[in-house]
Amino acid sequence: MRTFGVEEELLLVDAATLEPLPAGEWAVDLQGDDHLASGHRVAVELQQEQIEVISPPQTTVAGQLEAIRTGRALAEQAALRVGGRVAALPTAPGRLSPHPVPGVRYRRIGEQFGIIAAEQLLNGFHIHVGVESRNEAVSVLDRIRVWLPTLLALSANSPFWSGRDTGYASYRYQAWSRWPTAGPTEIFRSPAGYDRHRAHMLDTGVPLDSGMLYYDARLCEHQPTLEVRIADVCLDVADAAALAALVRALVETSSRDGRWPVPEVPASLLRTWSWLASRSGVEGQLIDPATGAPAPAGDVVFHLLDYVRPVLAEYGEEATVETAMADILRRGTGAQRQRHAYEDRREARDVVADALEVTHAGSSLGGTAGLVESGTPEESDRTGASPADEEGLSPLSGKD
Repeated sequence: MRTFGVEEELLLVDAATLEPLPAGEWAVDLQGDDHLASGHRVAVELQQEQIEVISPPQTTVAGQLEAIRTGRALAEQAALRVGGRVAALPTAPGRLSPHPVPGVRYRRIGEQFGIIAAEQLLNGFHIHVGVESRNEAVSVLDRIRVWLPTLLALSANSPFWSGRDTGYASYRYQAWSRWPTAGPTEIFRSPAGYDRHRAHMLDTGVPLDSGMLYYDARLCEHQPTLEVRIADVCLDVADAAALAALVRALVETSSRDGRWPVPEVPASLLRTWSWLASRSGVEGQLIDPATGAPAPAGDVVFHLLDYVRPVLAEYGEEATVETAMADILRRGTGAQRQRHAYEDRREARDVVADALEVTHAGSSLGGTAGLVESGTPEESDRTGASPADEEGLSPLSGKD
């Protein structure tokens, strides 16, 4: 079974006012040794209103559920030390003016990218899956790219921006796409092809370094993992764990399908698929990779589950993941929950208050019980772990 681990970027808010709190660096500095026993790492991000949690690698969906829950609790402890709390919100619902974390690299990013960096208060959900080689990683990367918009739709959790409803289920993805290196990639076909593209991007001088190659999915440069970066951070911990398990199954399935031709879909077309997923989430239509045509979101999600079902069954996670995805389709994503919280008084504070409750609930939205029942959390595999770098890359091993 492949190891898999996650990184969650969380919104830091004032515990009293529920407004974004620019104290991320202070909170991280004061965290002490609480995180050491579990193998988690609590870190800063670009803005002071963010805290990132990097969880250790896991081998089961139940273990992943516990790891994410523990990571959120550790981030909450760090936030409380500075009078704050953390919420799994990809964008701040109200108006704000972010404060960048001090440092040479972040200062250079601000100088280079202007308002894009200044408004960069966006929280994603990054899933790392262990791979055996760069050959395998690139082969998988070329195959999973057509399914990434579906993953975005399932995670959609950011309808608000600067105090207003944007009309998008994931506006974080729209704002994130302003970065010149963000979005879908072309087909690489080999590690050499990936390296050529990487070199050409860096040669432009636009990205400051390889950490700024913000592809929807990419090869990790410091650990033997493939990193899927397209998702919003999920409100509910059960949704997050199930989505991570789905990504792991997609990577394993795509690796086994290496003998079949890569889907020949250009990046420019994939960008429109992702736009549609960002716009409607699971409430409308998505593009079905099998046909290239719009279809009801539920049908496309079913086709993805059907594709990875043999691996989910082999891992003992078929019922757990399918139930979680059915729950999302039935009740909606975090975007719908945020809108419901907002509709009575039309105040951003209500959205944040509800998000805090869901972020830290043990069985919120009806999904956690099924995940816990799927098995006893196994100990994580920390073989070969090493400290993460400034970009927050997860210290994951490869396959067990």
